[in-house]
Amino acid sequence: MDPFSAAQQQEDDSAIDLTPMLDVVFIMLIFFIVTASFIKEAGIEVTRPEAETAYKQDKANIFIALSPTGEIWIDRKNVPVSQLKATITKLKAENPQGAVIIQADKDSKSKQLMQVMDAARDAGITDIAVATEAQE
Repeated sequence: MDPFSAAQQQEDDSAIDLTPMLDVVFIMLIFFIVTASFIKEAGIEVTRPEAETAYKQDKANIFIALSPTGEIWIDRKNVPVSQLKATITKLKAENPQGAVIIQADKDSKSKQLMQVMDAARDAGITDIAVATEAQE
C-alpha cells in the first residue's frame, strides 16, 4: 500500500461535515421568523394626556399616533383618512389577535380620534385603547 494514499484516506476520515449543523441553524431561523410578533410603531412622539385609570396594555401591536396638527401616523408613515381603514385592515391581517393603541397627543382633535376608532372598528378590531400617562 502506498503511504501517501493511506495519509490521504486518514485525512478524509477526519473531516468535519457541517451540513447537519447548517440545517439546524436554518430551521431555527425559520422558526423564529414565523413565531415573531412584529410591533408596528406609530412613528412620531406625542405628549399623552394623564389619566387616573391608566394601565399597561400587554398585547398591543398596532400603534396609531395623532399629532397636534391632525396628522395620523401608522408604522412611521403619515396616513390620510381616506386610506386609514385599508391600512388598519392590512395590519390586522398580519396579526389577527392584535390590539390597537391610539397615541393621541393631548392637543389633538377629538375628530381625528373618532375617525381612527371608527376605522379600526370597521376593520374588525374591537380591542382599542387610548394611550395615557399615569397621574402622579
